[in-house]
Amino acid sequence: MSNQADNRIKPAARRKARQKALQALYQWQMAQANINDIEAQFRADNDFSKIDSPYFSDILHGVPSMLSELDEALRPVIDRQLDELDPVELAILRIGGYELFRRVDVPYRVVINEGIELAKRFGASESHRYVNGILDKLALQIRAAEVKDYRKS
Repeated sequence: MSNQADNRIKPAARRKARQKALQALYQWQMAQANINDIEAQFRADNDFSKIDSPYFSDILHGVPSMLSELDEALRPVIDRQLDELDPVELAILRIGGYELFRRVDVPYRVVINEGIELAKRFGASESHRYVNGILDKLALQIRAAEVKDYRKS
């Protein structure tokens, strides 16, 4: 196997990283605990051998570091106050927003799809529809050129 193949990140490993990041960010939102302590706890309590560990860390530290920017971007595209959102949905939307802003290596359609999958797995019964609509509006705001190019094809 070539070195290039060894360095490719498997989508399943990224999905698992997002799932763990969602759980960790939910804990951070609810308990206001130190993000480094939460990360240490997650690494001690979970097997990270099949998780994209650097991606987990990037999301876990990236979302809090740009929380104000993320929340400002969300306000115009949601239909209620941030503190009225379900905490799981809020964490998913912040992860999606972070990926749209900072992870341009991830196509916007993947960001939206992963948000939907997180909502289906961890959110309320119809939250995936809400997450889909909000992340679609956010993508138009943050990655307008990419969205327009995709919709033309």
